[in-house]
Amino acid sequence: MDYLLILELAVNGVFVGLMYALVALGMVLIYKTSGIANLAQGALAMTGAYMAWMVSGPLGIPIWLAVPVAVAGMFGLGAATERLALRRMIGQPVIMAIMLTLGIEIMLRGLLPGFAGSAVKRLDIGIPGTPLFIGDLLINRSTMIGGAVSLAMIVLSLFLFNSRLGVVMRAVSDDQTASWAVGIRVERAIAISWGLAAASATIAGVMWGATQGVDWSLSLLLIKALAIAILGGLDSIPGVLIAGLIVGVAESVATGVLDPLVGGGTRDVVASVIILLTLLLKPHGLFGREHIERI
Repeated sequence: MDYLLILELAVNGVFVGLMYALVALGMVLIYKTSGIANLAQGALAMTGAYMAWMVSGPLGIPIWLAVPVAVAGMFGLGAATERLALRRMIGQPVIMAIMLTLGIEIMLRGLLPGFAGSAVKRLDIGIPGTPLFIGDLLINRSTMIGGAVSLAMIVLSLFLFNSRLGVVMRAVSDDQTASWAVGIRVERAIAISWGLAAASATIAGVMWGATQGVDWSLSLLLIKALAIAILGGLDSIPGVLIAGLIVGVAESVATGVLDPLVGGGTRDVVASVIILLTLLLKPHGLFGREHIERI
């Protein structure tokens, strides 16, 4: 066995897993405040990447300004989605709200490529394309920078949840009725969580778009994000970080080791297997809280 190859795959998998984790972060933010699993997160990442491309390409705005514009625009889109769509689901079964997010995912997955064209769009954010060697290890420079940015955003979200806004969001997560009773604007907190989820998805979408181009396939990040959110725990931000590393390394190593043996395709199987095993063995994830209801 080539241990150097395994190490190289694992190191690159760490960076890939961090980029996946940034997408999953949005799912956790929404679940922590509203108790809804957002199945539109992959499409939000795709939409954010398309928005950055449109602002920097057809509109000609420099990329260093286009990305913040896209992040701000997607924050507004996320908050508007909660206000105009999800808020109408108040009083309905939770499954109806989850199905609505899936509908948004499917709609955006078809709408954006139809509007902007299905060809892969090049998104240049200034990352050099030359390979990077650390000793004998070949590192993907794009995923390394994307992983570093993702790690910074996840750490920043931990500080956010210890701020005044974070206390409000945690209170809404624990008991919405009690939060209303003490004067917390629950709807506003949930809308902010949707905005933050869309903003984090946009940053992840831009990093992935710079790595592989911008097209509809970015929406498939939903499966990776879902695997990470379930494994780490839908209400745990540290769990997102740990689970992202696990999923990224497992996927990268499986691709490098098993693909030559089975003819390819293991990259898409790993996330599905992790979802299945987690739900069967530890339904609340590694760090998720177990909610016990009396009936």
